[in-house]
Amino acid sequence: MTDRATPVAARAEYDPLADPDWQEPEPPRKRLSWTRLGVLVLALGLLGAGGTFEVMHLRNTAGPTAKSWAVPYVDVTLTPTFQFQDPTANPANDVALGFVVADPKSPCAPSWGGAYTLDGADTSLELDRRIDQLRQAGGDITLSLGGLNNSELAVACTSPAKLTAAYRQLVKRYDVRTLDLDIEGAAVADRASLKRRVAAVAAVQKEREKAGKPLAVWLTLPVAPSGLTDDGVGVVRGMLEGGVALRGVNVMTMDYNNGDARPDMLALSLSALGNTHKQLSDLYLRLGQKLTSPQVWSRIGATPMIGQNDIDNERFTLADADGLARFAVDNGLGRVSMWSINRDAPCRGTFANVVVHSNTCSGVDQDPLAFSKVFAGLPGQAPGRDDQDSVEMPDQAATVDDPKTSPYPIWRLSALYAAGYKVVWHGVVYEAKWANSGVDPAAAPAAGTQSAWTVVGPVSPVEKAPRPVPVVTGVTKVWTPGTVYRRGARVLFDSLPYEAQWTTKDETPSTAFPVDADDPWKPLFNVPGEPKTN
Repeated sequence: MTDRATPVAARAEYDPLADPDWQEPEPPRKRLSWTRLGVLVLALGLLGAGGTFEVMHLRNTAGPTAKSWAVPYVDVTLTPTFQFQDPTANPANDVALGFVVADPKSPCAPSWGGAYTLDGADTSLELDRRIDQLRQAGGDITLSLGGLNNSELAVACTSPAKLTAAYRQLVKRYDVRTLDLDIEGAAVADRASLKRRVAAVAAVQKEREKAGKPLAVWLTLPVAPSGLTDDGVGVVRGMLEGGVALRGVNVMTMDYNNGDARPDMLALSLSALGNTHKQLSDLYLRLGQKLTSPQVWSRIGATPMIGQNDIDNERFTLADADGLARFAVDNGLGRVSMWSINRDAPCRGTFANVVVHSNTCSGVDQDPLAFSKVFAGLPGQAPGRDDQDSVEMPDQAATVDDPKTSPYPIWRLSALYAAGYKVVWHGVVYEAKWANSGVDPAAAPAAGTQSAWTVVGPVSPVEKAPRPVPVVTGVTKVWTPGTVYRRGARVLFDSLPYEAQWTTKDETPSTAFPVDADDPWKPLFNVPGEPKTN
């Protein structure tokens, strides 16, 4: 998401005095309103130049037509896993999940960062469940495809039919309402992939519209202070001409590398946004759509890289964030994102004024989640928010957890849970934030304190009991009552291997997980939900 490109070449200005057919209009007999005068000037200009030169967009001083929407990016595959579904970790509610790319082993199959299949992300990262939990809490996801690293689906998959099927699979699986196409690097100028992408997205968007589930589509593109590159403008035009109902263009206001020793990142970003506004105004007009200035702003988004950018001397500060947020509200910017909420924290163990490039901290002096809280105050919300009633949490008071259908062990009052342990309690999956015992996951924490548990999401009615995985082989003796077992003896109980920690008799191996440390039998198997240990 950090690739930048060269500025756009300046366009020639139209000189009416150099046009032999141009005549100065007679002064009007009546005083015209500014609106009527603007329309008249526009019409005369189009007639004089045959509609071929860049024309100022129709102006509208009535105010913004959109409420700016905060949607920070989350790096899904980054370790440690960011709990975007937890309101204490994500003040913004909505998130843009990145990045879906081509599977390295199967170019037409979508994957998360080339590291997880869709099913693998569900199993290893609890991604599906966490998305459900976010929606139940009133938020939603934007699904982001592409990015700077790995191979973007439309680039890697040369089969138009398979590419369309891949997009269809993603949109259906995650019930996507907003799709973000992050096109960077060489992909911006790859005409073959652009053509495939346009056709696939347009087809899926029309299918969703017909099914009564509209799909909003954003383009995320590199930008310079002078605006989009020529290739970037071409990407936008290709989408519009190819039948995609484009919700907007999100520009990456970062990594300008303009040579300034101490660049003003807010000023550079506002310049980039202003010039993008001019480019889109002109483009829509050339395509036959006369948009007012506020209407164009509502089709533009901004994504700064918070804190330290990839360019050593570029830092986007909290003051810059405040300025961008005010600009977004004043102009009705359609969207404000940031890269990334994983980085919205101070770096630890580093010296002040030292450049720190990190995926998990900002490299500037800040409180945790400080940038997120600035943008979380923006008044907009995700498209289709009013329709989000498909995910419901169970009635906890009436839910009885069944070991046969719970994907993780059921919470026990007396058990000691290590950080990262997952449990089921009243139909909901929780994950321990730190080691704890006797803390009810569903209970509200005391005033001024945090809960020891993170809500992961509701249990699906089709889930099954966890299957423990033995870590040893060759255990064949079945535990029997009345037998004295010495330390180190190994037995099978309920088809699972255990080892005696000391001499024991008539003490049944525990099947309540996690097994207590003072239990005479140590399990020789892993239980789903247990944190991985190295």
